[in-house]
Amino acid sequence: QVQLLESGGGLVQAGGSLRLSCVASGNIGSNYAMAWYRQAPGKQRELVAAISSGISTNYANSVKGRFTISRDNAKNTVSLQMNSLKPEDTAVYYCTCTVPGRGGYWGQGTQVTVSS
Repeated sequence: QVQLLESGGGLVQAGGSLRLSCVASGNIGSNYAMAWYRQAPGKQRELVAAISSGISTNYANSVKGRFTISRDNAKNTVSLQMNSLKPEDTAVYYCTCTVPGRGGYWGQGTQVTVSS
């Protein structure tokens, strides 16, 4: 069983920064991908950023140049540095971990609120 624990959400003014972190525990091996998704009220869940086991990254167009995803394999953590936050970034942010042959796992989510 894999468990994901997110932290770092909160309330910030537009233009500010937040850093989200996610720690994965359990038997996940080393060849896993991690990602951050978000879901705003009344909207579908969307991919924000992803990082493969080979450290290649992928970002939603709406966050390119503002958000940076990174991982620390030794600590089984993934982080999302969010800069120049906008009110439209307000959402619940979810950490995910995809383990080859075993599927995906989701965290409980952390609220990010950006005030204008």
